[in-house]
Amino acid sequence: MTITPPALSVFETLESEVRSYCRGWPAVFDRAQGSHLYDEDGHTYLDFFAGAGALNYGHNNPVLKRALLDYLERDGITHGLDMGTTAKRAFLETFQNVVLRPRDLPYKVMFPGPTGTNAVEAALKLARKVKGRESIVSFTNAFHGMSLGSLAVTGNAFKRAGAGIPLVHGTPMPFDNYLDGQVPDFLWFERLLQDSGSGLNHPAAVIVETVQGEGGINVARVEWLRALADVCRRHDMLLIVDDIQMGCGRTGPFFSFEEAGIVPDIVTLSKSISGYGLPMSLTLFKPELDVWEPGEHNGTFRGNNPAFVTATAALDAYWADGQMEKQTLARGEQIESALVALCAEPSASGAVYRGRGVAWGVEFPDAGRAAAVCRRAFALGLLVETSGPEGAVVKLLPALTISPDGLEEGLRILARAVRETAHAG
Repeated sequence: MTITPPALSVFETLESEVRSYCRGWPAVFDRAQGSHLYDEDGHTYLDFFAGAGALNYGHNNPVLKRALLDYLERDGITHGLDMGTTAKRAFLETFQNVVLRPRDLPYKVMFPGPTGTNAVEAALKLARKVKGRESIVSFTNAFHGMSLGSLAVTGNAFKRAGAGIPLVHGTPMPFDNYLDGQVPDFLWFERLLQDSGSGLNHPAAVIVETVQGEGGINVARVEWLRALADVCRRHDMLLIVDDIQMGCGRTGPFFSFEEAGIVPDIVTLSKSISGYGLPMSLTLFKPELDVWEPGEHNGTFRGNNPAFVTATAALDAYWADGQMEKQTLARGEQIESALVALCAEPSASGAVYRGRGVAWGVEFPDAGRAAAVCRRAFALGLLVETSGPEGAVVKLLPALTISPDGLEEGLRILARAVRETAHAG
C-alpha cells in the first residue's frame, strides 16, 4: 500500500519538539483493536510495538474492555490515592492468588505512582533507606527511566545528558557478554568490592534488567543472573530486578527472572501490569524491607482504580491456568525460526538476532540500516522501532495475544523491508 503522510500542522506548531515516535510513524491514528491500528485515512497497521510493551494483551482487549466499561458504568471509584477501594482489594487478592502464591514469592506490594520510573525511584530510595548507603550499581546499556534517580542508573549517554545536572551515586558494571566472554563474569566487580583502595563505595543495591529492551534486546544468561544474585548475597547488597518492560509475561513466565530460579529483593513492574495501557506501576519487595514510614513515598495518581480493574481482569483471563506462558514460548519459537532464515539471507548484510519469549531484536552493522528497515516497514504497514545505544537494532515487541497468522504476516513484512533496504545506509 502507499501511505501519504498527513498534514500534521497542530502537532508541528503546538506540540514540543521532544516528541519522537510520531516522527517515525507519520500518521494520525484513530482506533485500534488487537494487534492492529487504523489511521484516520483508513490505512491498517500491524503492531509489533505494543505500546513499548505496555499492551501485552493487544489494543482494546475485549475481556479487559468489558470489565472497565462495567466498572465505569456503575460509577466505580476512578481516583483513590492510597485509599482502600473494592477495585484495589480485588487486584491485590488476585495478584496474590494468581501470581505471588503459586511462585512462593512473599513480596509486599507498593503502589509508587503511575509510571515505570516511579517504581524505580521507589526501589532505589527503599534500598538506600534499608542499607544506609548511597551507591547503586547498574549495567552498561541499561535503561531504567527518565527521572533523575532512574537516569543515574541508565547507560544511554543521550538520555543522561538531558538531565542537565550531574547524575550521582550510580556506578556502571559490564552487562553479560559486554566483554565478549574474554573476562570471567563479575571479576572486575568483585575485585572492586574486595579492594579497600578501589574507590567504590559499598553499594546499597544492584539494579538489572534480565533482557535490556531499550539497550538493544541484550539477553542475560541464566548463569550470569544466578551469579549476580550470589554476588549480591555475599556482599550484602540488595538485588533489584527491573521487570517493567520484560515482566507480565513478555519473556514467557510472568516474571522474567523465573527462568533463572532467583528471588530478587525488589522487583519493579509497570507497562503491561494494567493490561490495557492504563498508567500503573508496582514496587514489590521482601517483607523485611518494608521500613517505610506512612506517607514517606507517595503520589497523587498511585491509586488508578480503572487500572486495578483491567489488571485484575488480565490476571484472571490470562494467568490463572498457565497457558499464557506456553503460548508465548511457542510464539517465540516462531519468531526465532523466521529470524534465523532472515539473518541467513545476503540482504541481511551480517545482521544478527537475539531475544527471549516475544521480545526480539535484529542488529545491523550500522544504525542507518536499522532505521531504514523501520521506515520501510511502516510504509508496508508494520510498526517496529529501533533500540540500542546507536539505534542499530530493530526491536520486535508484538502483543502476546497475537495470532500465529498475524505474527507470520508481520515477519514477512519485516523480511521484505530488510530486502528492500539492502543498499540503504
